[in-house]
Amino acid sequence: MTQKGYKEPLALPRRFYKDVTVADGAVQLDGRTPRSPGARPLVLPTEPLAQLVAEEWAAQGEHIVMAQMPATRLAWTALDRVAIAHEEVAAEVARYAASDALCYVAEEPAALVERQAHAWGPLLAWAREELGVELHPVEGIIHRPQPPHSIARAGELAEALNDFSLAALAHATALFGSAVLGFALQRGRVGGDEAFHLSRLDETFQEERWGIDAEAADRTQRLAQEAAMLDRWFAALR
Repeated sequence: MTQKGYKEPLALPRRFYKDVTVADGAVQLDGRTPRSPGARPLVLPTEPLAQLVAEEWAAQGEHIVMAQMPATRLAWTALDRVAIAHEEVAAEVARYAASDALCYVAEEPAALVERQAHAWGPLLAWAREELGVELHPVEGIIHRPQPPHSIARAGELAEALNDFSLAALAHATALFGSAVLGFALQRGRVGGDEAFHLSRLDETFQEERWGIDAEAADRTQRLAQEAAMLDRWFAALR
């Protein structure tokens, strides 16, 4: 007997192609361009970005494992969702600015407070000076409103991006819990590894004190790989 709503896992699709190439921004499998779930051809805006996605298809073994293809999944998102909901996705980035993780600083212990101030302070200053997004840090976890003009500015900056840049920005912002870190990665202010490290200062501090279990380590590694992919994605769009 199966639980209500449970579905047997679908079998992984078998690899149906031999050669993976790139032509004019299109990823081609044996000379044919695959299509997204929304039936849009897998065509990227730059050759380097197409190469990044093509690497994932070429790396597949006997089966196609989409869980191991983050760049391809992000391309599907850009093609199928962001292309038709650009303004909505930009608003999602703005909402993260309204509760940016870099603004919630610890009250104690002193070592963590100092670490956050040293690491996050320069990025908040950069966001204010370079982006026009002024956000104010607060102690504790209770939400406090940020300046409305800063939230609006974050939304404007996000909406001005093309679909592929915005898709990656939204993904980065959600991954880090921070619009500031998302913009910093998108603009090359920080790299993927640094952005991921900055996003989890609290977790790292606790791990240093209490250790880390295997399951948490595996999850951290997967998320770090996503951050590294986003770094390559943005570089390929510059």
